[in-house]
Parts: sequence; structure tokens; C-alpha cells
Amino acid sequence: MKRTQDKINSHPRLKIFIYRSLLKGTSPELMAGQIKVLYPNDPIMSISYESIYKHIYRFRQSTLGKKLIKLLPYHHHKRRDKRKYGIKKNRIKDQVSIDDRPKYIEERLEAGHLEGDLMIGVAHKSAIGTIVDRKTRFLIIVKINNRKSKTVTHEFAKLLNKQPQYLRKTMTYDNGIEMANHKWLSKKTGMDIYFAHPYSSWERGTNENTNGLIRRFLPKGTDFNNISMEELKNIENNLNNRPRKVLGFKTPNQMRSEEINKMNHTKA
Repeated sequence: MKRTQDKINSHPRLKIFIYRSLLKGTSPELMAGQIKVLYPNDPIMSISYESIYKHIYRFRQSTLGKKLIKLLPYHHHKRRDKRKYGIKKNRIKDQVSIDDRPKYIEERLEAGHLEGDLMIGVAHKSAIGTIVDRKTRFLIIVKINNRKSKTVTHEFAKLLNKQPQYLRKTMTYDNGIEMANHKWLSKKTGMDIYFAHPYSSWERGTNENTNGLIRRFLPKGTDFNNISMEELKNIENNLNNRPRKVLGFKTPNQMRSEEINKMNHTKA
């Protein structure tokens, strides 16, 4: 098959799976993961989430394209090409690109590889931090008083350092200027920090999907300054104890406990 061909349009069975999943509100990242589990030895039923996004946005101005974009859990009508915008001058010094992140992290074979972000409140005057493990989907919600880099990284460090070292190996973040203090955070926690490409939220799909779940409790327009730490902890506990299809209907807490038991067994 030529590289320019669209695999989804070329294979009706794959196309039906993708479109039905979109109608259920499934994100492209979760689709790609489900396909791997359901069709492990079928080369036709094999696709990356980036290819799914490219298919959806390929004809964004068409009637079908607009309908597909609206079905995405997070949709932007003008999805920017990371290659075009990647040449922009970075606002964050000494950042390490996701391109340099070890490839095995993409496979979710071990816990401790995290994704981080800020969720912004009403009028951009408040925010909370979110940190999610790529394998276990274990969530940490961080209460912050302001979006200054030192404030954000200090609050992140405080909660991350409560986790065992083997559950805080790396973190992939977006290009928010609040992570300008990343070298200090890396030194304080012992974690390697990588940055996704600009306008490429799908590269942190686990975090984006989790933020969507949090929005069910704290919809857009929420002033996070009025949300107590107790309320945030209740949301965190709710989501960490919710069974997930992508985890074989286990909860993030169960997955995390398995990782801890595995590590304790190895040490013994």
C-alpha cells in the first residue's frame, strides 16, 4: 500500500470499527489500543491513533469531516500540523522533545511513566494540575494557587515525591509555560521530563481523556479557586476506583496495587 493512501478508506472492516467507536465517544488513542487487543494478529486491523486523527482531519471542511470532528471527545476544527509549527522558537529553555523519549514508553509495558497538564478554570483565572500514569491510569490531582512555574512545579514535586521512585520515572507534558521550571522538578523528583509537540494533545491522550472525565465533575466555567482540596480528593478517589474497559475492567487503584506488589515481590 502506498504511504499516501488512507488505510481506513481502503479497508471497510477497519472503517466500520473506527466510525462505530467514534459514535460511542471513544478517543482515537483508545481505539488504537482496543484494536491491538481485539485483533492482535490481523495486519488489516492495525492502526496508530495518529493515523486515525489524520483520517478524521483530512477533509475537515467536508460535511463528513465536520461530523467526524464533532464526534471526537476533544475536537478542534483547525488541527495544526506539528511539523509546520515545530520550528517555532521554544518558550521553555532546555526542553527535551517527546521525539527523544524512549520508544518502549509508548507500549505501556511498565508503570511510572506519567503525563501531566493543567486544567484551566473560568476566565483563565484559576487552574488545577493533573498527573496520570500511562499504564495504570492512576490519577493525581494537584491544587495550585496560581499558574506561576515555581508554584506549579513545587506543588507537583510535593505530590510526586509521595510516590515510590519506581512509580515516577518520566513525565510527558505539553508546552505550557508553567513547566519552565522543569529542570528543578526533574532534579527534585528524579524524573526525566519530556515535552509533546505544540498543538499535539493526542500525544498525551491518556491525560486528555482523564481531564475529560474530571470535567464531568468540574465542567467548563468552574472557578477552581472555589473548589476545596477535599472535593478534588473525592473526584480523584472516584476516578481511581472506577473500572476501566481499557484496563480489562480493573480500576486504576487495582492496577497500581499490582505494580506495587510486583515490585515488592521482586525485592523479596
